[in-house]
Amino acid sequence: MQEQPTPSEILATVAAFLRDVAMPQLQGHASFTARVAMNAVELVRREIELRPAADHRELARLAALLGQDGSLEALNEELASQIREGRIDIHSTALLEHLWQTTMDKLAIDQPGYASYQDALKGSSAA
Repeated sequence: MQEQPTPSEILATVAAFLRDVAMPQLQGHASFTARVAMNAVELVRREIELRPAADHRELARLAALLGQDGSLEALNEELASQIREGRIDIHSTALLEHLWQTTMDKLAIDQPGYASYQDALKGSSAA
């Protein structure tokens, strides 16, 4: 069985080609479209690389917060229900930490260059 290159490596190569070879040779709408394609390829690469671990961490936090097991979707629905019904204090440290970590994981995948995300990373590494 062939194990190399991985899907993530293939996507990184395509993104590098678009960024380093194609885009410098293009102008106007074609350059814009190539940038959109590069960003889409990079997003899919990060989804492949980061989503499974992020989902696992989110599921573990939800199970601990709610005191029950279930699927990620079911536990998120239960969390929303408990917040809506006032059964979870919206100022709870555990809830706020869960929401913060979930947001940080989502930004790592969707918008890793977002300035506020980068600032938060710097702040967490300084702590």
